[in-house]
Amino acid sequence: MLTSGRTVVLDGGLATELEARGHDLSDALWSARLLADDPEEIVAAHVAFYRAGAEVATTASYQASFPGFAARGIDRAEAAALLRRSVELARRARDAVAGDGRPRWVAASAGPYGALLADGSEYRGRYGLTQRELVAFHRPRLEVLAEAEPDVLALETVPDVDEAAAELAALEALDMPGVPVWLSYTVVDGRTRAGQSLEEAFAVAAGNAQVLAVGVNCCSPAEVADAVAIAAEVSGKPVIAYPNSGEGWDAEGRRWAGAPTFSPDEVNRWVDGGAALVGGCCRVRPGDIADLARALRVT
Repeated sequence: MLTSGRTVVLDGGLATELEARGHDLSDALWSARLLADDPEEIVAAHVAFYRAGAEVATTASYQASFPGFAARGIDRAEAAALLRRSVELARRARDAVAGDGRPRWVAASAGPYGALLADGSEYRGRYGLTQRELVAFHRPRLEVLAEAEPDVLALETVPDVDEAAAELAALEALDMPGVPVWLSYTVVDGRTRAGQSLEEAFAVAAGNAQVLAVGVNCCSPAEVADAVAIAAEVSGKPVIAYPNSGEGWDAEGRRWAGAPTFSPDEVNRWVDGGAALVGGCCRVRPGDIADLARALRVT
């Protein structure tokens, strides 16, 4: 099981690795574009993280959605096939590194509504949508991803408690209780990006049997330790933490700025505070994950 009582190493920034391999991901579909244009490169990036010591591959579906694909002229049937492909590609990568006896998993990424807008809205939240509209956005994609049978659905980079509640409501409406999920918020200054307290944010998952872990991602490493402690106390669940490199995203200039502060040596502090699943997000490369895995003495 993914939460079996030992620390699990996640992967890092899939899009970062694809960009390092020479791909321009500047359009609105981001890494999801390669699901159609160059799926073998997605497999190669997953393999790089697995070989570095990651035990979980997070699929290239973060920015994939039916409206997003429709804007590129991709019809609903093909869009659903591409969403399923994201899971299949991660499984292919897992098969490519099998044989060493190490358990590995596939997490199907479901990014927030703000990812569709491709303007940094996931770092603000508060889109002006009703709960019903958010549920209507998330439900079809979550249904297709769940039907592809990943090991877990990753509800990630959630900026707003209201959106987290909508995603969980969408899952409940699907009546697919066998599909486990993790829920991770993007946070800043000890609060959600929409400004809610972390106690309120993590309480959304408390008592929800479908949520196997709750925590933070796509945030500064400096936010992790405090968030982990709050998540563990409030939710009573295993905690997940996979921050960015520490550089900041300039949404207007569409570039990263500042110096990286991601330190694998810090991961043991997160684990001591209750983190059960740890890794990286944007700008975290396979080399960083290898260092993190070594810091945990799991390589």
